[in-house]
Amino acid sequence: MIVLIINGSPRMGGNTTLALKELEETLSGEGVEYEELRVGNQAIRGCMACNYCAQHGKCVIDDAVNEAAAKFEAADGLVVASPVYYASANGTLISFLDRLFYSTPFDKTMKVGASVVVARRGGLSATFDELNKYFTISGMPVASSQYWNSVHGRLPGEASQDEEGLQTMRTLGRNMCFLLKSIALGKEKYGLPEKEAVISTHFVR
Repeated sequence: MIVLIINGSPRMGGNTTLALKELEETLSGEGVEYEELRVGNQAIRGCMACNYCAQHGKCVIDDAVNEAAAKFEAADGLVVASPVYYASANGTLISFLDRLFYSTPFDKTMKVGASVVVARRGGLSATFDELNKYFTISGMPVASSQYWNSVHGRLPGEASQDEEGLQTMRTLGRNMCFLLKSIALGKEKYGLPEKEAVISTHFVR
């Protein structure tokens, strides 16, 4: 089993990385592999609404999004982590996720999702909710912890002082591994849930 981890922080070795390290060590201890991609320090623009992906199965902008797409398809789970800016995720990360989820045609059902958010003080739960919406629109179960998946810290390294936050990361790692393994067993015995043809309505009719 493998989990793809998207680090949305532009800072190398910052508090978001520290929080993820706690999670990654837990995943490894449970026998789950992971690969981390850093996207917060890259120049990633938002979706142009050109619908190129609908015909070609990939984004017209050939950057980290297309690189991550194949890794996402092969992964059993996805972790998305971000620092908090104005009670929201890093704008670069949001551009990345909008295009990654919209441009990938493969079925994401039952891939396990988890978000991790880091802030000096406030805006954590708003950002946590924002990131989880990518999973819940895609049929992906969301891994939870003993608290919302958040860690506090401002200056580099301060997150190491948030003992509750780091414990939350470890609990998240164990819960995610349990979900991954349980879903794998369920798919082997029962397969994926039956799907209906999509009904797409608009508010005007």
